[in-house]
Amino acid sequence: MKKGTLVSENGMLKEQTSDLFADMNGKVILVTGAASGLGYADARMLSGLGCRVVMTDIDQERGQALAAELGAFFLAQDVADEQRWAEVMTEIDQRYGRLDGLVNNAGIAPIAHIENTTTATWRATLATHLDATFFGSQAAIKMMKTNGGGSIVNMSSTAALVGIPDYLAYSAAKGGIRSMTKAIAIHCRRSRYGIRCNSVHPGSINTPMVQTALRELMDFDLNHADDPERARLKMGIGEPDDVAHMVTFLLSSMSKHINGAEMVVDNGDTVT
Repeated sequence: MKKGTLVSENGMLKEQTSDLFADMNGKVILVTGAASGLGYADARMLSGLGCRVVMTDIDQERGQALAAELGAFFLAQDVADEQRWAEVMTEIDQRYGRLDGLVNNAGIAPIAHIENTTTATWRATLATHLDATFFGSQAAIKMMKTNGGGSIVNMSSTAALVGIPDYLAYSAAKGGIRSMTKAIAIHCRRSRYGIRCNSVHPGSINTPMVQTALRELMDFDLNHADDPERARLKMGIGEPDDVAHMVTFLLSSMSKHINGAEMVVDNGDTVT
């Protein structure tokens, strides 16, 4: 087990946190949308903890390159394709013989409000989020319940809690994921599968999606600011690792009594 894998300003905390997650070593974890943003942060952190990470994404070239750097296994996947989910699970079963965790992370976030959201945009957004989370969770439960249980983490958003006018379809999809997560959690508890399901609700995090929103809605390019890090902190924008820490916690045995919960990672934005 490597020390100092998890990012922190306190070196001692790095070592302690790594020890706390020692049970993650060897677990098989599937992360969708892992070629960028939050998915990549999750894959990187989990790989550093000794997990056998399966990264999937529609960006095959970038996904393969990043997986090679992390020592992970990459599979091309359109998460809205139900048949591809069956194929991905078959490959995981053949390669590892089990699945311990799933992070339903892949998503899209088209900028459009109620008056200019097209039917095509609406359907594509719900398919990528809601359909994919349904397909993925169903497929994961089928495998997990035969190997002693596991943990499903569904990536939602603070948009599910407050609604964001310029992200209508995204807000609707994330709201659906929030409710679906709870239904899955209670079903698995009643069935005594040993499978937990929780949702994570990030606020503004420094990912390509947020960077696009800043450019399109505020005409501000965070990457080209005079001091990007100072600008990020001043604007209250978090880092991908802030979310990856929560995802890792929910996948680990440290969260064994947390089920059907919505974990908000937004530095209080939805409180004020």
